[in-house]
Amino acid sequence: MNRFAKITSAAAVLLALVVPIVWMNRAEIVLGIIGFAVPRVMPVGPNVPVEWQTGSDPSGRAPSQRPPNIVLILADDLGWNDLTFGGGGVAGGTVPTPHIDSIAAEGANFVNGYAANGTCAPSRAALMSGRYGTRFGFEFTPTPPGMTTMIGMMRDQSGEALHPIIPGQGDAFGDSVFTLGMPASEITIAELLKGQGYHTAHIGKWHLGRTAGMTAETQGFDESLLMSSGLYLPKDDPNVVSARQDFDPIDRFIWRVLQFASSFNGGEQFKPSKYLTDYYTEEAVKVIEANRDRPFFLYLAHWAPHTPLQATKKDYDALSHIELHRERVYAAMIRSLDRGVGQVLDALKANGLEENTLVIFTSDNGGAGYIGLPDVNAPFRGWKITLFEGGIHVPYFIKWPAKIPAGTTVTQPAHHFDAYATAAAAAGAPIPDDRKIDGVDLVPFTNGQARHMGREATHERLFWRSGASQTALVDGWKLNVSKPGEGHATGKWLFNLRNDPTEQNNLAPTRPLKLAELEAALAAHNAEQAPSMWPSAMSFAVTIDKDGSVAESPDDEYIYWSN
Repeated sequence: MNRFAKITSAAAVLLALVVPIVWMNRAEIVLGIIGFAVPRVMPVGPNVPVEWQTGSDPSGRAPSQRPPNIVLILADDLGWNDLTFGGGGVAGGTVPTPHIDSIAAEGANFVNGYAANGTCAPSRAALMSGRYGTRFGFEFTPTPPGMTTMIGMMRDQSGEALHPIIPGQGDAFGDSVFTLGMPASEITIAELLKGQGYHTAHIGKWHLGRTAGMTAETQGFDESLLMSSGLYLPKDDPNVVSARQDFDPIDRFIWRVLQFASSFNGGEQFKPSKYLTDYYTEEAVKVIEANRDRPFFLYLAHWAPHTPLQATKKDYDALSHIELHRERVYAAMIRSLDRGVGQVLDALKANGLEENTLVIFTSDNGGAGYIGLPDVNAPFRGWKITLFEGGIHVPYFIKWPAKIPAGTTVTQPAHHFDAYATAAAAAGAPIPDDRKIDGVDLVPFTNGQARHMGREATHERLFWRSGASQTALVDGWKLNVSKPGEGHATGKWLFNLRNDPTEQNNLAPTRPLKLAELEAALAAHNAEQAPSMWPSAMSFAVTIDKDGSVAESPDDEYIYWSN
């Protein structure tokens, strides 16, 4: 055999050995490339102190005589059972949340509060626009470049998934999280309030686009401190304690690509000055102090307790009674979030603004199953990414001492888009009349005036849609539909939430007329909605009753979700 033949033969043997290894580990290899490229393409500079604008009310009115300040605090992936207000709480209720709880105790608790979607971005679109995101084509969640492709690759590679991923037409390795979002034609609540003389400030997550008029500062916010990436502290910071979920493809992706970074008013990325939740809290307090002499709208969009699970060592050490590491880190994150909410409330009080400030607290969706904690949404079934109650039934608290009686409980459904109408009504801002606004003012529900508002205003009908997964809530009856497409089974669940609020008894097989009624209502709603502005990247199965740390079984109930 000549030398060339020997080399060729050796190369063939080497390729036969290497190619399968590379193919088996292709997801990790691509993740490694992405993780290497991100900090070089998007460098993060040293911390830049934020100088918030100051100003005063031209009329010189006292706080009690001005339109109310409005503070909207949005948690990310907060589970129904993460708060102690209703008798629950993380780690069996051993991690109290007194400050968040106080908003409900001193104001109104909407016990049937609903997120606009089972994932983050569509919910934020409804909050900002006051309407179903599907009315203007905001149906699916934009993700970081390559995220859905990589997650699909990792799920396939693991060989553990029992149900196939159905490819969509979107994502690949595009820049969806930057170029896809809420169109500039939508009139945001910030734009409405700015038109009423409010100073408007945004802090934290946005997730509604970063180009072409979709940024916070081009959608009505005078100032925007943006979460431009998603680490709470650098991975090697001595003050951070982290928990990684190797069983979760989403977690594996974000640990590779996220950075510790913020930006201000569209400027360059810089490092926050401290742990992210504490940093946003500190800056929110500065906004309140800078604007104490004029009406302001503060949208504080916390990242907590969304993954990656990272806590300060101080908060982690304070919870030594929690044995499971990831639960302890998660609990420490909740502790920081609650402390921060308390500091914001204290700042309002210290500046003489508490009485005439409308504070709204909610979460963008329910707790995530992929963090591996089974009780985050108890007693509800399902997780973030599903439209079962665990995915969309969220804490919804409103406090306004000047207008809302303390200790009020409201049972009528409340939806994310109601925050828009509530803030507009409080500020005296006229609702746009050139488009359908779906939200209603929630304040009348707290003082008995809602009985005069009519059937449509009390949300007897609410709807959700994300491709394969769709839901209708009509007069207390709820239909969940999982329809992944041709060649795949359609799932249908029908529940009477008045008798079965935790969705245990599927009545679809035994109540065909009621099933048909809700299917017709859902079809009529869908007929009013716009096509999605961008295609779904993929549809994938999510088990309803098992968290991500537990292996799937053939007899598990599951839904398909399109993203």
